[in-house]
Amino acid sequence: MAKNKFKTIVFGRSALPVWLALATFGLTELFSRFPNATETVYSRTLFPVLAFLLSFVSKWVSFSLDDSLYALLAVFLGTILLLTIFRKIKFGSFMLLLIQTLAVCYILFYWFWGFNYYRSGINDRLQIARSKPDTVEFVKVLENLIAQTNASYCAFDSISKSEISSLVESSYQKNATFLKLPYPQGTRIPKPITLSSFFAKAGIAGYYGPFFSEVHLNDSLLMIEYPQVLAHESAHQFGITSEAEANFYSWLVCTQSESKQLRYSANISMVNYFLSQGRRLHNFNDLVHQINKPVIDDIRKVQKHWESMRNETIDKAAGKVNDAYLKTNKVKKGIEDYFGVVQFVMDFETDSVAKKRVSGRDAQ
Repeated sequence: MAKNKFKTIVFGRSALPVWLALATFGLTELFSRFPNATETVYSRTLFPVLAFLLSFVSKWVSFSLDDSLYALLAVFLGTILLLTIFRKIKFGSFMLLLIQTLAVCYILFYWFWGFNYYRSGINDRLQIARSKPDTVEFVKVLENLIAQTNASYCAFDSISKSEISSLVESSYQKNATFLKLPYPQGTRIPKPITLSSFFAKAGIAGYYGPFFSEVHLNDSLLMIEYPQVLAHESAHQFGITSEAEANFYSWLVCTQSESKQLRYSANISMVNYFLSQGRRLHNFNDLVHQINKPVIDDIRKVQKHWESMRNETIDKAAGKVNDAYLKTNKVKKGIEDYFGVVQFVMDFETDSVAKKRVSGRDAQ
C-alpha cells in the first residue's frame, strides 16, 4: 500500500505540474548554455507567436490582466492557508496545492517570456562592435549627449499620452530591421499599474506583465519621463529581458524619432546614466556646466518628484527583491544591470558602421 501511494504521489496527475516545472528548469539550463539556439528556436520563432496571442487577449480590456492574476493568486493562497489553519483541509493538501500553483506559475513565466533571458547578447544580435574602456571617448560621447539634450529641450504641454504611444510605436516599426525585431509581434497598449501610488514609493516607473504580454506604466510618471519609460517597457514586450538592453532600445527608438518630445525624454534619461558613471572624472563639474539651465531644472524636477513619493523601507525591499529576481535569471549584476546601458551606448556611438545601419541606412 505504501509503495502504491508513493507511486501515486510521484507519478500521478497531481505531480504533473512539478515534473513540467523540472523540465522547464532543465530547458533554462540548456538555453543558458546555447544562446544562439535560444535566439533561433524561442526568441525569434515561438515567442513572437505567444506575444501576439497573449496581447490579442489582453488588448480588449483597459485594466491589467496580469495584476488581476496576481490578486487572484494572493486570494487563492490566502484562502487555502486559512482553511489549513482552521483544519478544513489537511496540511499535506495545502502543501500540494501550494507547490502545484508555484510550479504552474514558473512554467508559464518561462514559456510565455522568461526564456528570453538566455538569448544572445545585444552586441551579437545587433552586430555592434564592443568598445574598449576609454575615458577620452566617454567624455566625447557624453558631451555629444549633452549637446543633443540641450538641442532637443522642449515642453510637453501640447502632446498627449496617446500621441506619445503612437510615436513610440511608429519609431519601433521604423527601426525594427536594425533592432532585429519581428514587428509587430502583438500589440502594445500601455496600462496603468493597479497600485501606482504604492509602486511609486519603491521608485517603480513601469513593468512588463509576462502572463498577458502587458506594458504597465505608473500613473505618477511625469510627461517628460513618459516616452522613455514607455519605450523601455515596450522593449520588454518585444522579448528584451535585460534592463540595460531595454534602456538602449528605448534610447535609440526615441532619439531616432522625429518627435522632439521623444528625443528629449530619452536624452535627458541617458545623460543621467552617463553622469552617474562619470562622477569621478576630474572635469565632471565642467561637463555638468555644459547642460543648459532649463535641462538642469527638469533633471531636478524629476528627482524631487520621485523623492517626494519614496518610502525608504519599501524602496529598499523592492530593490532587494528585484536584485534577487534578476540574479536568479543569470543577470550577474542584478539591479546594477540598468547602468549597463552606458556601455551599449558607447559601443553604438563608437561603431560608425552600426550607426549607418540604423533605420535601414546601408554602410558606405
